[in-house]
Amino acid sequence: MKEKRITFSCQNPNARSVAVAGTFNDWSADALPLRKKGKKWEVAITLPPGRYEYRFVVDGDRWTDDPNAHEHCPNPFGESNCILVVS
Repeated sequence: MKEKRITFSCQNPNARSVAVAGTFNDWSADALPLRKKGKKWEVAITLPPGRYEYRFVVDGDRWTDDPNAHEHCPNPFGESNCILVVS
């Protein structure tokens, strides 16, 4: 099946940096930085079909949810991960 282009977007105008970490990049907090565009941050990547868990990392150490995520699941840290399904 074909890979799809996915755009991650985060509204956080006061952040110094935002990255996305998840099962697609081994939960690396700095491997996939978003670029600031006005008041929001964005990055686009291509992913093969599958189910992925992810979170945003703000300013290098604050893990936050994606408010646009439709699904969540518990994680081992007592919080929740966002779920992205690429079909």
